[in-house]
Amino acid sequence: MGIRAKILSGFMILATMLLIAGGWSIYELKNIGLSVQNILDENYRSIDASKVMIESLERADSAVLLILLGRKDEGLAILEIAEEHFQKAYETAGNNVTISGEQSYVEAVGKAYAEYRESWPQVSFNPGNGKDSSWYIRESNPSFLKAKQTVSDLLDLNTRVMYKMASHSESRAHRATMPGIIAMASAFIFAIVFSFFINLYVISPIIQLTSGIRDYMERGKPLNIRVESEDEISMLVSSVEQLINKSKI
Repeated sequence: MGIRAKILSGFMILATMLLIAGGWSIYELKNIGLSVQNILDENYRSIDASKVMIESLERADSAVLLILLGRKDEGLAILEIAEEHFQKAYETAGNNVTISGEQSYVEAVGKAYAEYRESWPQVSFNPGNGKDSSWYIRESNPSFLKAKQTVSDLLDLNTRVMYKMASHSESRAHRATMPGIIAMASAFIFAIVFSFFINLYVISPIIQLTSGIRDYMERGKPLNIRVESEDEISMLVSSVEQLINKSKI
């Protein structure tokens, strides 16, 4: 094999190793990106819906208190808006069930909210009625807290799963770098070995040949160069030796 082919094959091997390292890393990182996107699509939507439901419940509770304080119109307006926002968020959560067991959490939220909502018609619109405050403490507030807790449980479920999946993605990202690191380390070692052989079979013979020619011209010392490879370098050394021998005749 000639010098050109040797050098070209060496660089081709080096380029192939780097290409494999880069391709593998890109493949893994692309999969991680898709995984993260799935996390956002599957869990964040439910998390956001849960937060809206909690906010709507809190607004509904405030509306009930406003009605009990005699601010009927203001309270009913807030109650209507809170109901609308809750129902939209609940529908979103129900259509985005992606976790094992999540459906039971969603059903628990719906049941607890229905129980809380059934208590609204019992609100007395006469401010100052002692029964109003006792009714709120005895029935409305516990129903509100129960509904809020079920939504919080749904929120916690999705948060835990999202954190778990994010941790898994982080672990995958770490694993994705390993093939690239191994391939680059192998390429670095190969480059060192390749440079050693280039120096041994190309650079060193050329230096010996140059030194031998100089010694022959300056001191008449016979040219004595050993080349182990059979390539252009050996042909060059042989040609120089023939030229020197012809010059002696």
